[in-house]
Amino acid sequence: MKRIKLLHKIPIYLFMVMMSVCALLLFYMMIVMGTHYSEDLYTGVKLFFGKYFVQNFQTVMRQNFLLYYWNSIVVAGCHVAGGLVISALTGYAFAKFEFRGKKFLFAVIVATLAIPEQLGLIGYVLEMRWLGLNNTLFPLIVFGMANAFGVFWMRQYIGSSVPDEIIESGRVDGCREFGIFFRLIMPIIRPALITIFLLLFLWSWNNYMTPLVMISKEKLYTIPLSIALISSEYRTDYAARILALSMGTIPILILFSFGSKYLIQGLVAGSVKG
Repeated sequence: MKRIKLLHKIPIYLFMVMMSVCALLLFYMMIVMGTHYSEDLYTGVKLFFGKYFVQNFQTVMRQNFLLYYWNSIVVAGCHVAGGLVISALTGYAFAKFEFRGKKFLFAVIVATLAIPEQLGLIGYVLEMRWLGLNNTLFPLIVFGMANAFGVFWMRQYIGSSVPDEIIESGRVDGCREFGIFFRLIMPIIRPALITIFLLLFLWSWNNYMTPLVMISKEKLYTIPLSIALISSEYRTDYAARILALSMGTIPILILFSFGSKYLIQGLVAGSVKG
């Protein structure tokens, strides 16, 4: 019986291996292309490292790439911190508290997932300009911080993973609601928090549309916008741009390397319990 089950899983494992190889090959090719001369990229696919890494790296650094890198870190870090607090507290309230209009409000939040992000961006741009906050990093941080998916995910996870007895015991011991949440609830929902953390960071780090319409000052550019600025003298240096893209993936690789275990736990638990 075990041998039959193993034979049934072989095609699945082979498919997963093939997909992993394809993903790794594309990432490897991106790194390799960043070490070649720009004009050499037109001659065909490069599978071996070139000799122009230092020159391409210098081209990237001359474009204030570290400043844009720092802007992306600030925006993504603040966005994730605020988004985690809002998603966790709101999801906790919907999961464990009873109040008038609870089901209706939650239905409205879930319904916003069907609204295209670009549709709400128009009004958001007008609002930020009216408040005089355009050409600042603030609109990039706040936009999407109140995440409907994050609220839905945390509500489902907390509702099925946190026993009511833990909350009641905290109240009996005289602990306030915020104390119950931060001391008792958060250690239990760590996989869900890390899942939302990674997803929010990935969305904010790769966000291109919002900075494009909100930022016109180059010193406030984030990495997605800064790629188009990278050039060498009087030509577009595509190799240097590819190298910059490779450098931009470093934080994502680091975070997913350390948080992949919790990400899988959170996704599996949320899908089963939800």
